[in-house]
Amino acid sequence: MWRKYLFPATVQEALEMLIAHPGESQIIAGGTDLVLQSKRGQCPATVIVDITHVPGLDFIVERDGFIFIGCQVTHAQIAASPLICHKAEVLALACGSVGGPATRSVGTLVGNVVNALPAADGAIALFALEAEVEVADGSGRRWMPIAELYAGVGQCVLDPCAQMVTTIRFRPLERGQASAYQRLANRKALALPTLAVGAVVGVQDGVCDGVRVSVGPVAPTPFRARQAEAALVGQPPTAEAIARAAELAGQAAQPRDSLLRGSRDYRQAMVGVLVRRALTEAVAKAKER
Repeated sequence: MWRKYLFPATVQEALEMLIAHPGESQIIAGGTDLVLQSKRGQCPATVIVDITHVPGLDFIVERDGFIFIGCQVTHAQIAASPLICHKAEVLALACGSVGGPATRSVGTLVGNVVNALPAADGAIALFALEAEVEVADGSGRRWMPIAELYAGVGQCVLDPCAQMVTTIRFRPLERGQASAYQRLANRKALALPTLAVGAVVGVQDGVCDGVRVSVGPVAPTPFRARQAEAALVGQPPTAEAIARAAELAGQAAQPRDSLLRGSRDYRQAMVGVLVRRALTEAVAKAKER
């Protein structure tokens, strides 16, 4: 399956190993997706660069107005983090929904993101948090919005033989803001969601602000329901206003018929249901903060 398995000691060394094997190298951390893809013949990499021995990449910290998550951090660590649970609950709930305990203990959030699947729980939550990723390559490091990382279903814009994501960052939720995560799946564990919705809402002076709603998989990438967000901003968070926003989200979603996930009509209708539930839950929490 692989002809070389390398252990860099630094991020720079990892990049040098990638560049030294053009067209055949790739980063691995948890490997919960990459190993299966390789077994199926879906991953062309024959030189694997394992970053699990690089020190200092397993952090979850708050500084300079952001929460930062390193590329070695697993779903289980995020789901259990008091910082994430308090200031980015949508992400804790999403990561706690990934696979089963074994998968969550090994798989990383960054791996979930760069795999670029629209049904990835962690990515859907990060879209609602308007996250950014730090990309490292031979020219240095730069931040880019998470949405710009996606080119289509399972298509990440990064060159796996020359670039890697080192960190994710996003603004923590503040007083008067709260979040929620709603998920529909064929079973409660070890299944990608049929639909998932992340919501962030602020309630200030009796009206909504800072509304963000992300949905997947209803498009080639995780989807921001912008019309639904705009409809709720500046409005009192009544059941009627939330229902209208949820209706707009359902209309904007474009799911396809799927033998595994259900018909297009069913999934489009359920988008509205999950968005309404997520917004209602987030509003209730925001009023208590």
